[in-house]
Amino acid sequence: MTTLSRIREQAIRPALALLPARMSGQQAEVLLLAIGLQESLLIHQRQIRGPARGLWQFEQGGGTAGVLSHVQTRDLAAQVCRARGVNPTPAAVQEALAGEDDALDAALARLLMWTDRPPLPALQDVEGGWQLYLRTWRPGAYTRGTPAQRAELRAKWGRNYAAALREVLP
Repeated sequence: MTTLSRIREQAIRPALALLPARMSGQQAEVLLLAIGLQESLLIHQRQIRGPARGLWQFEQGGGTAGVLSHVQTRDLAAQVCRARGVNPTPAAVQEALAGEDDALDAALARLLMWTDRPPLPALQDVEGGWQLYLRTWRPGAYTRGTPAQRAELRAKWGRNYAAALREVLP
């Protein structure tokens, strides 16, 4: 089983089962895989040089606190946390992510995407997915990067999105 297939089976599907059906679908799965690849290659549970935890690289005061407090996600985030046996506080969630609760991690990643106003981009809309990623994850490597570094991150996104599409589309 490939890494992407394993992540879909062991993290994304259980995560989406904890959320309303309207949050599921191929678009969500492609974006979850592409963002996970962009953030951690879906193998690093701890940020190499930083405080982020989990495959989707949540920071306690950033995405974690945001999903737990955002008006559109706080109730669902609390429900997901309870279902995973985690106290819905930033510190407790961060500890669970460090303990490799990949289903919790994937659910929070989907909830973070839910905070974005526009609907998910259509399948194969690589640029739309990139813009959603920039708006919701706000990657420091991009915002602080040189033009060459930004171009490489965008090229990496294209490769990651293509890999995610190959995994999800039959």
